[in-house]
Amino acid sequence: MDTRKIILTGLGIVLIIAAVFGAKAIIDSKEAPKPNIKKTVKTVFVDTIQNSTVSINIPANGNLVAKRRVELYAEVQGVFRYSAQPFKAGQAYKQGQTLLKIDASEYEASVQSAKSDLYNQITAIMPDLRLDYPEIFPKWQEYLNNFDVNSSVPPLPEPTSDKERYFINGRGINTAYYNIKNLEQRLIKYRITAPFDGVLTEALVTEGTLIRNGQKLGEFIDPDIYELQVSIAKQYADLLRVDEKVVLTNNNGTETYEGRVSRVNAKIDQATQTVSVFIEVKNSSLKEGMYMQANLDAKQEENAIEIDRSLVNDRNEIFTVKDSVLKSIEVKPVYFSDKKVVIKGVPDGTVILNRQVSGAYNGMRVNIAGEENAAGNNNTFKNAESLNQ
Repeated sequence: MDTRKIILTGLGIVLIIAAVFGAKAIIDSKEAPKPNIKKTVKTVFVDTIQNSTVSINIPANGNLVAKRRVELYAEVQGVFRYSAQPFKAGQAYKQGQTLLKIDASEYEASVQSAKSDLYNQITAIMPDLRLDYPEIFPKWQEYLNNFDVNSSVPPLPEPTSDKERYFINGRGINTAYYNIKNLEQRLIKYRITAPFDGVLTEALVTEGTLIRNGQKLGEFIDPDIYELQVSIAKQYADLLRVDEKVVLTNNNGTETYEGRVSRVNAKIDQATQTVSVFIEVKNSSLKEGMYMQANLDAKQEENAIEIDRSLVNDRNEIFTVKDSVLKSIEVKPVYFSDKKVVIKGVPDGTVILNRQVSGAYNGMRVNIAGEENAAGNNNTFKNAESLNQ
């Protein structure tokens, strides 16, 4: 009895194990159904290439600055007494008009005193000249007759001999004369005149203000001629020439102006690796500080095309379309701008994408936008014929 139970138990265990392995074998042998992947063909927009001459325009921008401008500084000290016009920003002056006159009464008195001393020194030597140098006495007598302490000191008579030169120098006449000329030059600095027709753009003092030596008084500009300083990449510096025409536009793009390249800096900025270019422009509607956009015609590139820069990948490749299949080709970029790129190396007649396609790859099947519409129209026409029949 015990032996029978043992045999039955063993058989049951064997059957259970066999059933487990059998079920596993059946499960493993069952093939999973393959998913039905629906392939989608994207519609693309294309262009047919025709190489031509492409103008490389370098955009640049900056603010206008008056070409002729003067910063007014005081070289003497005194009270601001007079101006030909109200000394205020926006006031126009003609060339030669007094911009600012500082009170120089005290200094003028010292200059007059120095002139009087010179006159007395020359008068003191006249008796000696009459006795010892009668041949030169007349010209010095004439100099004294024309001497006016209220006018600028006239040049001293030229010596005709070494004896005359030594005599005059020994009496200190030359030293006194040049001291007065120095005082007269400093006296001129008490009056600042307009160097050209222009406008006062900044006024930092008013009449009655005590002005100190070295103090800034204002700014004076010529409002007829302006310059725009722009920076361009160093590789294009050699392509620009002085007197080249440049089109300028204002910040809103509503007005255009014609300028010309007046100067090109010979030094490259080490920090930015750019070169400063100065563009001269004349127009009565322009104001200093206006923001301007310039388009510089740097170069004419032969046998090239200009496309959207997003169509060129990081390996300098673009996608072409042949027999409804995408294929990448390598190109040679010549110039990159913010939105466009000029490239070479694409044969004439090549069909390329003109809009970026997400997930594009070599061998990808596509439909060309125009051809897809034509095919759809043909199918509609055929279906209509079959219905009529």
